Amino acid sequence: MTDNKKTLTTGFGMPVDNDLNSMTAGPKGPVLVQDVHLIEKLAHFDRERIPERVVHAKGAGAHGYFELTRDVSKYTRAKFLAKVGQRTEVFLRFSTVGGEKGSADSERDPRGFALKFYTEEGNYDLVGNNTPVFFIRDPLKFPDFIHTQKRNPATNLKDPNMFWDFLSLTPESIHQVTILFSDRGTPASYRHMNGYSSHTYMWYNAKGEYAWVKYHFKTAQGIRNFSREEADRMRGVDPDCATRDLCEAIARGEHPSWRVEVQIMTPAQAKDYRFDPFDITKIWPHADFPPVEIGRLVLDRNPENYFAEVEQAAFSPGNFVPGIGPSPDKMLQGRLFSYHDTHRHRLGPNYHLLPVNAPKAAPIASYQRDGAMRFDGNGGGGLNYWPNSFGGPAPDASFAFPAIDMAGTAARHAYVLGDVDFVQAGALYRKVMTDKDREHLVGNIVGHLGGAKKRLQLRQSALFCKADPEYGERVAKGLGLGVDEVKRLAAMSQEDRVKATSE
Repeated sequence: MTDNKKTLTTGFGMPVDNDLNSMTAGPKGPVLVQDVHLIEKLAHFDRERIPERVVHAKGAGAHGYFELTRDVSKYTRAKFLAKVGQRTEVFLRFSTVGGEKGSADSERDPRGFALKFYTEEGNYDLVGNNTPVFFIRDPLKFPDFIHTQKRNPATNLKDPNMFWDFLSLTPESIHQVTILFSDRGTPASYRHMNGYSSHTYMWYNAKGEYAWVKYHFKTAQGIRNFSREEADRMRGVDPDCATRDLCEAIARGEHPSWRVEVQIMTPAQAKDYRFDPFDITKIWPHADFPPVEIGRLVLDRNPENYFAEVEQAAFSPGNFVPGIGPSPDKMLQGRLFSYHDTHRHRLGPNYHLLPVNAPKAAPIASYQRDGAMRFDGNGGGGLNYWPNSFGGPAPDASFAFPAIDMAGTAARHAYVLGDVDFVQAGALYRKVMTDKDREHLVGNIVGHLGGAKKRLQLRQSALFCKADPEYGERVAKGLGLGVDEVKRLAAMSQEDRVKATSE
């Protein structure tokens, strides 16, 4: 019989003679500082937890592949989107958004849908959600919005007054709020929900011609959501229900998959479109831009180590490959900076070298050197500057994004609030939702908004009324508010409405 017993060592390979008793001066101590194994073990334990993500703190992930089913080289020069049947390795991280790492998987919250493609031209990341829109459209509001979803700085409790005060002062949020408080805000599992890029991106081909696109990932497992009562119950029964479901399904060989679709809009169509195509609070109606199926996404392998592969996974919408680029979407523009920056803080300046983040099918040839946790050869004796005349890697102008015409004054341009911000939320309520959906939506809102001050209830109910009169009236009645007063507020300008509902 072969002896496979391994000798325990320190992190530097020194064999450890005893892992149960510290080295002490006599049987009763004190402990000696020369016990390097003890010092190393405690010091590493003290640093086991890297900073929690500010948003998307709790998540689950899996490995898989994307298979192209339609040649879209007419629109993009990206190689992984050119050959039908080609498979590209991927890693997908699901998450809740506002809660801490210990929060329940069934909380009412958007779900993150972050996808890393390990392409032959480098890594391409899509940082999306299970909703096609978002609460705000300007990155300057993002820290404030997230603060309202977290805990009150005085009580350290979730605060419905903070939550609804911000949203009722930010009417552009009405579309996402309507989605969030439907049963779509409490998915039954990560496998049974769709994913969306939400943002608009640029695709450009080998000729430099470009178009605007949005991505959709449609679950092949079918949509399954919890009702409010089911979600509340699940928080106590199994707060890790979605994490458990994903892991166990893949382990059983039930590999979840999604149909990958894109909507495509030409620059000419974007110029005069009835909605701002770069406003993340809006969708592109499918009747105007029918989704085109381009492939399928399959998850078929669980991580071997959660920390290494899920907790340290880092995604950024700024990780592009040739053929794909950004759009003028203001929220996207802010995220192009913020995501890389938060990873540098959380994981260190060399986080891109961690195995889960490093390119698998493309070499790295940069002049970045040094920094904490540089655990490769650090470029060896190669050059660390450009320009140089010693044969170092050189920029290639053929990979530049297509030029886009832009003009305007440098200023803080405010969106002009108008009825257009309520159109899509109203259409969702009237045309997409069933009677049961509407009943659950109103009940979910009343249950949460009921914990806020009356003046905030009035202000928010007026916004629902602007989206659809019945919508606002049902919420108002559920809260015990006067319907006539809510209608009066809905008829006001946002500025007057805020004045009328301020302390």
